[in-house]
Amino acid sequence: MSTVLAAQKALIGRGFTGPVSVHVEDGRIAHVTEGADGEAANGLLTPGLVDIQVNGAFGADFAEIDEEGLRRIVRNLPRTGVTRFLPTLITADLTRLLGQARVLLDAVSTVNGAGARSLGVHLEGPFLSTKRPGVHDPSLMVPPTPERIDAVLELRDALRMVTLAPELPGGFEAVRRLTEAGVLVAVGHTDATGAETTKAADHGAHMITHLFNAQRGLGHREPGVPGVALVDERYTLGLIADLAHVGADACRLVFKAAGDRVALVTDAVAAAGMPPGVYRLGGADVLLSDDGVPRSAEGTIAGSALTLDRAIRNIVSIGVDPVTAFRAATVIPADAIGEPTLGRIEPGALADLVLWDDE
Repeated sequence: MSTVLAAQKALIGRGFTGPVSVHVEDGRIAHVTEGADGEAANGLLTPGLVDIQVNGAFGADFAEIDEEGLRRIVRNLPRTGVTRFLPTLITADLTRLLGQARVLLDAVSTVNGAGARSLGVHLEGPFLSTKRPGVHDPSLMVPPTPERIDAVLELRDALRMVTLAPELPGGFEAVRRLTEAGVLVAVGHTDATGAETTKAADHGAHMITHLFNAQRGLGHREPGVPGVALVDERYTLGLIADLAHVGADACRLVFKAAGDRVALVTDAVAAAGMPPGVYRLGGADVLLSDDGVPRSAEGTIAGSALTLDRAIRNIVSIGVDPVTAFRAATVIPADAIGEPTLGRIEPGALADLVLWDDE
């Protein structure tokens, strides 16, 4: 089956161009030509957005997912521009966490038809630092012993990403083993020093989970996690751009220092896309108030209610070049997770496409 999508403007490579015609055959882009082959749609054609940190959305939490909740998520995510996503599970007892992952993966396998598609699973815990827990339960955090890494690796190819604190006992060896197994290792919920953050990259870590949040901060002598991440080109920087987790000036700093290494993420919870109320995150209640920021009962920010299209608009609104902003939600996260046919409009890429209007 073949079709042609023509648009007045499109994101191709590192710039906007147009009009263009995108020729699609059997779900993949066959070729892209200049000019409109038929009537060109108004607006901007981009690759589908790729969100590699999603805890839930539209009233459903991946830690307590059922088929109906999963269908609601995959059906509604394309309304936010997202065509591929990485379901994320936060800290729990390891046996329970792996059970949650298997239930989630089984549910994903039963959901077919139109909608966003899962890329596997992201485990954000339990190998995290009790000094930087955020809303994760510190009592359930454990070091990544060889036996625990063996258990995690039983998820095989479905395991795409693990966030951990590399300074924990056995942490650097865990980074090495996971990386060698083809898993993207992210440094997060960590009290790692700058030197330990560099060492983690030496062992194969290539991602920072929600830069600035739940990690040792940037200092002028001890750079911490953010300081190293901003200058070490081996790292892709996950950034929650709701302008509450990270302020506007800090977001501008990140893009000025490492613009082509920034991956916009939502860290969305079940409250995303929903009205104010009480929602679930990893088995606990979080409150979404009128300010649009989910919080635990203690008042700690608990994930976000952000959608990825809004993250792009937020970043553009503070002065970041729109091409850079769109790349941060398409090709950058796709490449980070090892998906070279996603996040781009070029021959051979999967035909995940989004049309944006002028607003």
